[in-house]
Amino acid sequence: MGSTVLSLRIDGELLDRLREHAARRGMSVQDYVVGTLTRDDFDERFKASVDETERFYGAA
Repeated sequence: MGSTVLSLRIDGELLDRLREHAARRGMSVQDYVVGTLTRDDFDERFKASVDETERFYGAA
C-alpha cells in the first residue's frame, strides 16, 4: 500500500493538544494522528464484525 498526503487546517489550540498527546507517547504529531485514525477505523470494523456475528449466531 502506498502513501498519500492529507493536508489539514487546524487551529493552534488543537495543534498544541495534539503535540502534547504525541509527546507523552514519544511520537511525532503525524504518527500520533495516523495511529489514532487507524485505531478508530479498526474499532469501527471490529464492532461491525461483532454485530454481524451476533446477528448470525444470535446474541449470547
